[in-house]
Amino acid sequence: MSSILVSSKVFLREMEEKDWMDVHKYASNETVCEYQPWGPNSKEESQDFVNQVLADAKRVERTRFVFSIVEKETGSMIGAGELNIRDNHNKAGEIGYIVNPDYWGKGIATEAAKLLIDFGFEQLYLHRIYATCDPRNIASSKVLEKIGMVQEGRMREDLLIKDGWRDSFLYSILEKEWKK
Repeated sequence: MSSILVSSKVFLREMEEKDWMDVHKYASNETVCEYQPWGPNSKEESQDFVNQVLADAKRVERTRFVFSIVEKETGSMIGAGELNIRDNHNKAGEIGYIVNPDYWGKGIATEAAKLLIDFGFEQLYLHRIYATCDPRNIASSKVLEKIGMVQEGRMREDLLIKDGWRDSFLYSILEKEWKK
């Protein structure tokens, strides 16, 4: 399944081997990794990430879809969006996204996240899509709310990051809510 997902500012395409250099531009940035269990990445870690994405894309029972976020105007790869099928039987998926800080505050994450949700419901026939974010990451919470996700609650100390255990806000959207 090779897809290109398009919005007004960006398009999402399957990640390619050469993207590791653009991944590294943001994945090596301490600010970008602040709320993540990974990073800042070395060049090898950024290459390993892309290599794993490419390997996962070739799986017969594919459950991981990672897209490069490309700015339409410049053709620059400026981030990544990911949708993982977490439960085939219950048709549940999880989205995540990351954007180069040079492009923060421009609605890029919102457009990318919306494209991921559309992809999950239209092409993967999911019933429920969810996302988590660090409660301190106000910008990400706003993105999830803008795209119609509902905050279900707070998961306590569910992720070990560099500065210790972190809580996560849990957001979701159901197919019937997305269709409205």
